[in-house]
Amino acid sequence: MLYEMHRHSPNRKRAMKFFVDTAEIAEIRELAETGLLDGVTTNPSLIAKSGRKFTEVIAEICDIVRGPVSAEVAATEYKKMLQEAAVLLGIAKNVCIKVPLTSDGLRACHALSQEGIMVSVTLCFSAAQALLAAKAGATFISPFVGRLDDIGQNGMELIADIVQIYANYPAIKTEVLVASIRNPIHLIEAAKMGADVATIPPSVIKQLYAHPLTDKGLAAFLADWAKTGQSIV
Repeated sequence: MLYEMHRHSPNRKRAMKFFVDTAEIAEIRELAETGLLDGVTTNPSLIAKSGRKFTEVIAEICDIVRGPVSAEVAATEYKKMLQEAAVLLGIAKNVCIKVPLTSDGLRACHALSQEGIMVSVTLCFSAAQALLAAKAGATFISPFVGRLDDIGQNGMELIADIVQIYANYPAIKTEVLVASIRNPIHLIEAAKMGADVATIPPSVIKQLYAHPLTDKGLAAFLADWAKTGQSIV
């Protein structure tokens, strides 16, 4: 069967997973080498910025990252979504099909998840939508916190609501994948709430390990070490 190699495990990991939200190969490769990267999310806008052929970009990313690599269908109609999904699933074993949170998207999610396919349902802006995605068998639900903040709503409240609702029903295996993260505070708040995954732009990932006191402390250690005149190697 076409989809057999793309089956996903229903068991959640205990630690938050970090995905990077980009289609830039150099950035993905650099982050993958740190060992901190669990997966990659892409979308049509990110692929367009790369200026390259969609399937080629996805294939190259899948060669770099062992975890899920999201590849979004461009179709809006159910049957066409499944046709595109079949092509995308042929690229690599770790492709995760991304569909929009529409009636046809949820129908496609159900059909694919019945075959054991990893499916990420994107563009979620309400807890009701997240509940529908879970019912449809989504592997991941992607609430967009930054875009809600942009229109004067509290995106993190949506994460809290979804995490709470999912926790009420042990049978729900859908993982909460926090998207549209704009800053480290979004990430920390999502982790405190118990979100399963955060997909983070490379620029924000680099902010996570930057701290002035770390830099100051390291400079002091290096200065003291230099005074000893020693060398480890």
